[in-house]
Amino acid sequence: MKYFPLMMLSVPLLVACGGANTPPHTPLPGNQTSAKMQTLETGAQVMQSRPPVEAISAYLDGFHFYNGDKNGQMEAHHYVTVLNDDVMQAIIYDSNTKDARLMGVEYIISERLFKTLPPEEKKLWHSHQYEVKSGSLIAPGLPAVAEKALMSKIVNTYGKTWHTWHTDRNKTLPLGIPALMMGFTGEGQLDPALLKDRDRRFKTDTQAIKSQRQDIIARPVAAGADAWQQGDVVQLKLVEGAAEHGHNDTTHFGTSEQTQRKIASGKQ
Repeated sequence: MKYFPLMMLSVPLLVACGGANTPPHTPLPGNQTSAKMQTLETGAQVMQSRPPVEAISAYLDGFHFYNGDKNGQMEAHHYVTVLNDDVMQAIIYDSNTKDARLMGVEYIISERLFKTLPPEEKKLWHSHQYEVKSGSLIAPGLPAVAEKALMSKIVNTYGKTWHTWHTDRNKTLPLGIPALMMGFTGEGQLDPALLKDRDRRFKTDTQAIKSQRQDIIARPVAAGADAWQQGDVVQLKLVEGAAEHGHNDTTHFGTSEQTQRKIASGKQ
């Protein structure tokens, strides 16, 4: 799988066609950036190198939901770095503007690597087949031919996603504990209002994209992924205090007591 030529195409298009149309969801407490801080920022941009940031080569826009809470849905803006043919990593924001809130991270691996994971680890990962084939995952700014080729590489990969700033729940700061996120796997799961709003901002037609991707080959989802569909849900929980990531912050979703103990102790 060769990603680099496709990813390189996206670099000049991140600003030209694929960004700055989705503002952050929540206000930010604190004073406005001072002139002194702005000067320091400008100087740092000119004088310091940023190899990890400069390695980001693609922008993907899709949707996540809280593992165990399919009603807790949000749009996720992924800025992706290719590490090799089998591993990618993405920084996830709640918008695509300069002041976007950093929501979390996603690690993306090939089907080959996913199949080598132990059973308990596989429960943390979700498939990308439906996201690609449904047209709900897009690469804004890429020409249609290049986007389709990129999606042909992503369709059989698997992702592990943690969100640390829950701006969809009006969290004006990164409060609470991280939440494990999942991707959609079938029709009728994604809130159509979210999809409609995304299509409006990006001037895209998800149904047309779906039709164009019908010939992308998607292999059956590997065993162990999307464990939530079998009722095996993993979510962090506080050792003391109320549970964190149920809808409206009222319900906790977990797995077996044994798995919860592993997560709480850091042995998962």
